Amino acid sequence: MIRKPRRRPARAWRIPSLYAAGALALGLIVPRLELHLWPGLASEMSVSAALAIYSSIASGMIALTGIVFSLTFVMVQFSATAYSPRLVMWLARDPLLSHALGTFTATFLYAIAALAWVDRSGSGSVPFVSAWMVVVLLLVSVAMFVGLIQRVSLLQINRMLAFTGDQGRSVIESLYPVEGPAAVTPEPAPPSADEPGQVVTYHGRPLAVQRVNVAELVALAASCGARVDVLAVVGDTVVESTPLMRVSGATRRIDERALRNAVELGPERTFEQDPKYAIRLLVDIAIRALSPAVNDPTTAVQALDQIGDLLLRLGRRHLEIGDFHDARGTLRVVMAFPTWDDFILLAFDEIRSYGATSVQVMRRMKALVRDLLAAVPEERRLALAHWQDRLQRTVAAHFTDPEEQRHALVEDRQGLGAPSRA
Repeated sequence: MIRKPRRRPARAWRIPSLYAAGALALGLIVPRLELHLWPGLASEMSVSAALAIYSSIASGMIALTGIVFSLTFVMVQFSATAYSPRLVMWLARDPLLSHALGTFTATFLYAIAALAWVDRSGSGSVPFVSAWMVVVLLLVSVAMFVGLIQRVSLLQINRMLAFTGDQGRSVIESLYPVEGPAAVTPEPAPPSADEPGQVVTYHGRPLAVQRVNVAELVALAASCGARVDVLAVVGDTVVESTPLMRVSGATRRIDERALRNAVELGPERTFEQDPKYAIRLLVDIAIRALSPAVNDPTTAVQALDQIGDLLLRLGRRHLEIGDFHDARGTLRVVMAFPTWDDFILLAFDEIRSYGATSVQVMRRMKALVRDLLAAVPEERRLALAHWQDRLQRTVAAHFTDPEEQRHALVEDRQGLGAPSRA
């Protein structure tokens, strides 16, 4: 039984703590080494100037840290109401935030430690290396601040949509082969009910399946002549007593610890091995923009631009990848992956429902379906033809005025821009 996730979420306080500990250690060690190795080496900076500079850096850095991170988290919280809170969490966990906080803290602490060595024992001198360390840390802090501002700019709608689309394009590139769709093969026969085999069951609080190590499962199954059926696929949420996988036909029992290590669980879905997640987030942004409280169909149209690109890439890939064989060609692992129909339903259904009264959204969706029909292989066009007809019926049901119907049925990539002449 799997009782806890393999990959635990990283703790945000660890990186700043390491920076703080490193700064304190350097503040205690570097001046002593400098005094021991180069006793005559001193900065040309006067004692009064060093005291003023170090004090200003220390006080200013701690104030900057509070202001910057207060504004950052306020913007993240505000953006969560405009986009999807699941998406904003990816930005909130950006390692740059932790490294920036650590750098600001380290600069503050080292400047305080360096103050103790200015005019040490009435020497009237300023340690040379320590002075330059303070300057270097200050410059690094400025660079981190610039990088932090650049990250915060990702909260702009265009960049947020592009970021989500990039994540989807990356997982499609890594997960699906390039060749076109293959003929659908019959599903392997399920194990006999008389021989249920070994079942791995989850026990614990609800968690999401983030990744399945298929290569590891294939090796485990091949070692004992078995087949593993993965019952909880990537993106699923497992709760108490949820079956995770079933092993059938094994000559011996597989170690459940090894099976557990092949599945990674976490508190939320990730982009890895989950091509539907990027589309899910883009749809979240679109339907939130179409809510009466926001009423921003243009954002929904921009989300459809990214969704259309992902669907186009998926339509040209081999999606039937759920059967995994060992080196001898024997089927060892079976795991469900979303089909072309699943992707189309996820991408269109909710946006069609919430945007049914928006001329702009209907026109953009019609243009998107038309573009996909022209670009994807023949085997993928039946589902698109169904949605083309469904959009026609949606417009007819929600636009009673003939002129409004005529406008809503125009295919337009901008929504309300230049109608297609194709």
